[in-house]
Amino acid sequence: MTALAADLETAPIVRRRSSSSESLAEAFADWTAALLQNAVAARGEATFIVSGGNTPKRYFEVLSLRNIDWSRVNVTLADERRVSDDSPRSNAKLVREHLLQNHAAEARFVPLADSRLPPERELTAAQARIAELPLPADLVVLGMGDDGHTASWFPKGDNLEAAMNPGERALVLPMTAPDAAEPRLTLTARVLLRANALALHIEGDGKRAVLAKALEEGPIEDMPIRGVLRGAADRLTLFET
Repeated sequence: MTALAADLETAPIVRRRSSSSESLAEAFADWTAALLQNAVAARGEATFIVSGGNTPKRYFEVLSLRNIDWSRVNVTLADERRVSDDSPRSNAKLVREHLLQNHAAEARFVPLADSRLPPERELTAAQARIAELPLPADLVVLGMGDDGHTASWFPKGDNLEAAMNPGERALVLPMTAPDAAEPRLTLTARVLLRANALALHIEGDGKRAVLAKALEEGPIEDMPIRGVLRGAADRLTLFET
């Protein structure tokens, strides 16, 4: 066993490995659909928080074909860039084009940002929309950047400490950071780490190496994904190739 594999084997998280992106998308979609449908059966609706980026596109497309009661699923974002809805950088655009299709077109989408508003009004509106959702979320799906960020919890982010604090009262915070090209809005630990279930989706050796480093001892602020690995390990499932 390689040192990297050994690091991952000792992690206190459930791991689901697949040999390819295609097989991972199928397995991840099946798992997600079952979890959401069970949540709908238990309380009449489900809250599903997703992330942007290139990694989840295939997973979203496969999941959109799963025939569950999507009309009772609320979908929102873990974070968003303050860009127009038609920008290729918009996470909302990605979700609309890759997830909210086929059967999943019936889901209720709750966008996080509205760049037409001035920052203070945009933040207030985002707080109100998230507060209206049934919480805790039934499932949060997160990605991870090469710098160890997740959602918009960036190293050296101006509101990073508050965003990662489970006791923070705010549900949404603005975030700017040296490695973030645009100002962003992000859900806080009060929402993300209190979810009933979380999934971390990574693909490729590069991301596996980043995860191995994150599993080592070190400040959470240096690699904010550590906040999830340490704060929600009992509810976290890793989906990886």
